[in-house]
Amino acid sequence: MSDSTYAHDQPLVWLSGEVKSPPFTANGRREAGVLLRLLQRGHTLGMPHSRPMPVIGAACHELRVRDRGRDWRIVYHVADDAVVILAVFVKRSRATPRPVVRACRERLARYRREE
Repeated sequence: MSDSTYAHDQPLVWLSGEVKSPPFTANGRREAGVLLRLLQRGHTLGMPHSRPMPVIGAACHELRVRDRGRDWRIVYHVADDAVVILAVFVKRSRATPRPVVRACRERLARYRREE
């Protein structure tokens, strides 16, 4: 985890998904919230909390939150002006499902067009 690089928190831009209870437990929601806050403050997260997702695009990653036996993923993009949430889903296999990858690519492309 690197030191903060922003003078103030970057906004979160939610293009899809949410982190709420249910389906997250209060502890899972808190863990996701802490990790997202670190990203907003300019920290770079690595394993086991975050993993790069170049298949989606540059500066795209997935947060990894284990909650009540489920492996949650929060796919995000670090833009110059925001942390952009592209998807929130339960991961049920080793590979990220193709429909999730496709949807994230489309959302990222739409976000970049609207910047």
